[in-house]
Amino acid sequence: MTPVITVAIAATFEETRLLATHGTREVLRARLMPPSRAHRWAAPVLLEGLALWCQQPLRVVLYAESPALSSGSQLVDDLGFGRCTLFYEVELLEHVGGGAERGGFDELRRGCRGERP
Repeated sequence: MTPVITVAIAATFEETRLLATHGTREVLRARLMPPSRAHRWAAPVLLEGLALWCQQPLRVVLYAESPALSSGSQLVDDLGFGRCTLFYEVELLEHVGGGAERGGFDELRRGCRGERP
């Protein structure tokens, strides 16, 4: 069985961090502009493109610094639940992290492994 591709996204007011893993291997890491500066369909289109590239649906873990950031990403529905599409399924988690961890990728690695912060 092919390992699942997991994409962890941390949306903050300063930036958006993205980490994609295939099993235990890191396949993509990015620091992008904050969600407030991106087009409203940027995250869904990015995830759809990645799913098409990998030829399999993605498991997405979304950490958001505020409810406004998560709803603005178009990755959650009107009730605040993660969207489930043909290309990806989103699990919404509370954003934690502070101090040295804030701004790094350790929190995202734990999310890719399925660990709760």
